Amino acid sequence: MARTDRRSVLSEFRKLNDDLRDGLRGRGAGSAARRLGKLLDADAVVLADLDGAVTQYGALPPETDLEALLAQVYGRGGVSRQPPLSAAPLFVADDLAGCLVVSGDIAQGELSEVAGLVSDHLDHADLRMSRERVAAADLRSLRAQISPHFMHNALAAIAALIHSEPDRARELLSDFADYLRYSFSSAGDYATVATELQATQTYLELQRARFRDRFDVTVRIAPEVLPVAIPFLVVQPIVENAVRHGLEQKPGGEGRISVSGFGEGPLCVIEIEDDGVGMDPELARSVLAGTGPPAKGVGLANVDQRLRKVYGPEYGLVIETAPASGTKVMIRIPRFMRGVVAE
Repeated sequence: MARTDRRSVLSEFRKLNDDLRDGLRGRGAGSAARRLGKLLDADAVVLADLDGAVTQYGALPPETDLEALLAQVYGRGGVSRQPPLSAAPLFVADDLAGCLVVSGDIAQGELSEVAGLVSDHLDHADLRMSRERVAAADLRSLRAQISPHFMHNALAAIAALIHSEPDRARELLSDFADYLRYSFSSAGDYATVATELQATQTYLELQRARFRDRFDVTVRIAPEVLPVAIPFLVVQPIVENAVRHGLEQKPGGEGRISVSGFGEGPLCVIEIEDDGVGMDPELARSVLAGTGPPAKGVGLANVDQRLRKVYGPEYGLVIETAPASGTKVMIRIPRFMRGVVAE
């Protein structure tokens, strides 16, 4: 390894985690090969996956038979040599995933140790990408749950206003188009709190028209949390649950929904509260666990799972409720988190 102080070496290996956050075929693979070359004081470094060489730093000797060397490693699963080259396997979740090839005077033990560290970084990258794939699948599932019942009722409410209140009907039709555009947007996995709340207010305006303005809506958001990035379609499903299972069940459908957002130290807190019929706390817990009646939790379990996958198991939804006492759902997320960026 290049002669440098231990702290500098550790810093460089930490940076490898960033280089390899998208795997061997990610944008940072070239940077990872350069960094490894400098750390090992190698003439050349090649990173390869099971399909062959992915990226290279430096020049390999002209007589190098890289394919044969890779075949040796992939066949034996251990360190192989083809002087002046050495190669060590890379593993992801204990499965062979690639190879680190180095040209130069590198000790076998040192090469194996570095290959192990690279494997750890690739393992972390694979876990992160797996979580992102699951989160994307959960989002597709949530979009599929967008209620045809709501869309039919919203259009019926707009149609009923065409003759009596044509201006409002036009505004609501525009709101309905905005709601659909946002709900089925493919812009990315995250939005700002401001954008998410704008879509939620559009949804609530459509619901108020349907209920003939029989419930009140209050939205209070502190300016400092408006730019915070949040997973797409988090607030609106909770508000929809408040309307469908809180206010719709009340005699006359009258009531109140409030949405508030504020900073709490390093956290962004969003609270959605209604004065509807409420529910048994045990039922609320089963809804979040995904074991309760599906009709009782439109998207709540989905939202809770996505929050926990993005931010960790200590985050997610918290529900305060009791029969005839309304429901408050709280979202607490970090105001800043690496990799969570609104498109």
